[in-house]
Amino acid sequence: MRWEGRDGAVTDLGNATRHFTLIRSKDAGPFMLTLDLFFVDAPTREAFVSAGVFTADRIGELYGVDPAQVQIFELADIDALKISFPRPVPSGEFGDTDITGGQQYAVLVDMIAGLEISDIGGLSIRDPGRG
Repeated sequence: MRWEGRDGAVTDLGNATRHFTLIRSKDAGPFMLTLDLFFVDAPTREAFVSAGVFTADRIGELYGVDPAQVQIFELADIDALKISFPRPVPSGEFGDTDITGGQQYAVLVDMIAGLEISDIGGLSIRDPGRG
């Protein structure tokens, strides 16, 4: 679903394709999950970071983990963020539904699709899920 407000803010899956070159998830060993976000350029990375979209609290809320256990690494040289946190179930254990962690990025893409993003007068980002 696409929504466009009077201020030009857009909410849709295109938020991911317009502002990121790659969003992926993977195991970081059997007990940790890593999310990698590669932005299209430095101004886009800076806009998302300054908007507070990817905080430990938000990631904890999305993935059901303690925010104190969420690690976020800003990789400015390659316009990327790396986010790591403990898997709720160790890889390969009974109850694990994604042994490689490769499907977990979808939660993040859904959240990004729901952001209100405007390119008018510079990149402006609002997360309606956070009030």
